[in-house]
Amino acid sequence: MGCFKAFNERKFHFKEYDGEAQIIAFFTCGGCSGRRVYRLLNALKKHDLDVVHLSSCMLMEDSYPKCPNIDTIKKTIQDAGIKVVEGTHH
Repeated sequence: MGCFKAFNERKFHFKEYDGEAQIIAFFTCGGCSGRRVYRLLNALKKHDLDVVHLSSCMLMEDSYPKCPNIDTIKKTIQDAGIKVVEGTHH
């Protein structure tokens, strides 16, 4: 909910986007080890995916358990030629 609200209001990590920007997908890594990310990225590339935001909850160590695969997930996205933004609504 927080991610969508922040995007719709162009706040926090979405403040740089203009009114033409769209969310084309919202997905989870699929659990540890995050291997689902690669498959989903390839499916979304045909829809002009150019940026992936890593959710704030993946990055917050004080409120949630730290994602043990965050670096691997980030590298998978970057290796696919897609920009990574760390954060959504926090």
